[in-house]
Amino acid sequence: MTMQRVLSFEQTPTLAVPLRFFLTAPAFAILAGLLLAWTGPAMFVSRWSPDALALTHLLTLGFLGMCMIGALLQILPVVSGIEIPYTNYTAKGVHAALAAGTLTLCFGFLSASPIAFRIAIAILASGFGWLLLILLKRVWTATHASPMLVAIRLALSALAAAVAFGLAAAAGFAWPLSLPLLQITDLHVSWGLLGWLGLLVAGVAYQVVPMFQVTPIYPQWMTRGFAWTVFALLVLRSAVALYDSRWEPWLTALPVLAWSAFAVTTLHLLRQRKRPKPDATTFFWRTALASILAAAILWAVSAAVPAVSQHPATAFAIGVLIIVGFGYTVINGMLYKIVPFLVWYHLQNHLAGSAKAPNVKQILPDKDAERQFHLHLLALVVLLMAPVFPGWIAHAAGIAFAASSVWLWINLLKAMRTYRNMASGASALRAA
Repeated sequence: MTMQRVLSFEQTPTLAVPLRFFLTAPAFAILAGLLLAWTGPAMFVSRWSPDALALTHLLTLGFLGMCMIGALLQILPVVSGIEIPYTNYTAKGVHAALAAGTLTLCFGFLSASPIAFRIAIAILASGFGWLLLILLKRVWTATHASPMLVAIRLALSALAAAVAFGLAAAAGFAWPLSLPLLQITDLHVSWGLLGWLGLLVAGVAYQVVPMFQVTPIYPQWMTRGFAWTVFALLVLRSAVALYDSRWEPWLTALPVLAWSAFAVTTLHLLRQRKRPKPDATTFFWRTALASILAAAILWAVSAAVPAVSQHPATAFAIGVLIIVGFGYTVINGMLYKIVPFLVWYHLQNHLAGSAKAPNVKQILPDKDAERQFHLHLLALVVLLMAPVFPGWIAHAAGIAFAASSVWLWINLLKAMRTYRNMASGASALRAA
């Protein structure tokens, strides 16, 4: 019995729905790179510094969040048959709230302005509240839940928790409240990265890795148990963390082991690809999975060796590996599959036989993606060096990361230009 669900492309939203998010996301990554290039070594004074917090949220909310929400609005109708009401208005509203809220929040970090935090709280709470109100009920009441949909259910639930803890932490900056900010922030990070980011990527991987990488399907023990295990461990960790920190290392170790198992399993599947020559997306996947394992090893070493855990570079390195090495990398790679495919599909419908749509390789050639991958890999290596050897390397890391993100943006815009040129040409022919 195959795990993959038959896709219902007749329910796909308009091309503008996902591309609105996909084409905005690189701008936030570019801003993050420029911020690092500007601040340089000051970025690595503390992970709680205003610069570090602003950069983190430019990446997690601005890039990762944009891409993940855009992907959800595209995937849910196609894979699970879930109808999203007023899809175009929802996409426009959530996109505007996420963009404005992220910029306002980052301005709040950099300026230490309580008013900016209050405005950001209002905007982000409205945007995420709108999204979650629409999606949570529909994903939990959908019938015929595939492993992918189960993972998406739990990812959205994790997003709700991450947003709640994040808004609580932001409230501590906006008003003179007495809150356990360190514990709240730790839970916000756990639910956001291990839950929302990780579970959504895992759920999508169940579908896209066998489909696009031509691998065997994931084993049933992984698709049936992984998402629930990670979610349950996060719930347990949250219940205990606020009351007894002695259990924190153990309650962190278990999700780390689970994610290591996912990385090893996916790498094993990629080794069994039926296509002998890897494409650019394969390189992105391998780098992302290797980053998970590297982060797990570094966390284990830091837990065992106090000198490593106390070194300020350790927390930054783990953050770079998870946010950039895993999250950014895997999404960057998937964009090179998703965007050309959507352009090709919508062109097929728009041209309606008046002309032949270019194939996905013509819309976004592999060589363009591979070149950007090499620059991204260089940026990742320099980013990992920057906390250890601050100085000029910190500036170089920001420039390299911004340049890689610009290249990604250009490649995506080229694909969009292909659609506009061919679609407008077909419309002109029909009107003649």
